[in-house]
Amino acid sequence: MTPDEMASLHARCFTMPRSWSAAEFDALLARTDVFALGDAGGFLLGRVVADEAELLTLAVAPEYRRQGRAAALLADFAETARQNGAATAFLEVAAGNDAAIALYRGAGWTEAGRRRAYYRGPDGAVADALVLTRPLA
Repeated sequence: MTPDEMASLHARCFTMPRSWSAAEFDALLARTDVFALGDAGGFLLGRVVADEAELLTLAVAPEYRRQGRAAALLADFAETARQNGAATAFLEVAAGNDAAIALYRGAGWTEAGRRRAYYRGPDGAVADALVLTRPLA
């Protein structure tokens, strides 16, 4: 996927805090520690630094949800991160994003902490982020 395609899908999936721009995706994809997985129906970006992986974003088009696509992307993320030397992984998710939290918990992620008022939406709304982690070994 191109940065423009990623930004377009991201905008369809996220309003809180905000979607990412094509320029932001382009900058991330230019980094050597960042990897992208997926296709036009759903994608994720992750990165590995030392022995830790971070899931930066996961977006699945509404018409492809509830079909196992996100779970498959998470499995691919774990395998790619392991192959790149990561022993653990973490992510941040909006505390009110119940569907995503259920997905992550079902894939073995557990809550490690909470970042208060982490997300700020364009309308000024504020939301906490849950920090989730899971072993990859």
